[in-house]
Amino acid sequence: MAKWGKVDFRQLKGFSEKLERLEKIDFDKFCQDAAKELAARLLRKVIKRTPVGQYPAETGLKGGTLRRGWTASSGREAELSAVFGGGNGAKKFANSLQVKKVGNEYHVEIINPVHYASYVEYGHRTRDHKGWVKGKFMLTISEKELDSQAPKILEKKLLNYLKGAFDD
Repeated sequence: MAKWGKVDFRQLKGFSEKLERLEKIDFDKFCQDAAKELAARLLRKVIKRTPVGQYPAETGLKGGTLRRGWTASSGREAELSAVFGGGNGAKKFANSLQVKKVGNEYHVEIINPVHYASYVEYGHRTRDHKGWVKGKFMLTISEKELDSQAPKILEKKLLNYLKGAFDD
């Protein structure tokens, strides 16, 4: 009969315990947190990119309605200024976002209910119908920018998630 030698199973047992710890961590919560973070980043980008109307002082009009209109489907517009300003308020707002799970996907709806938002985004005809005002594409550009950054953001978040389970 062949002799196999000595085997130390302590490291394998330790690895098994770490896998059990990973199993106990709520992956659904991780996905929701990731969706919230990406949504908050998108809001920050689109708010900064949204133009503010410039009006003569004698009109009494104030610009910024479109910029202040950005929100998520949770309807928490009042706290949105925290996203634009940064700091702890942005994190608080992101945590308040409503994430919907549809199949294996997580959705956060970013909206701007200001009635002329689509005209600024995509462009529109002039008042005399003889010209065209080009769109600003603030949401479209922000989405494309975030799409290119998302894999790196999610990879970092996933590494931190796994580190929590595998670090001693």
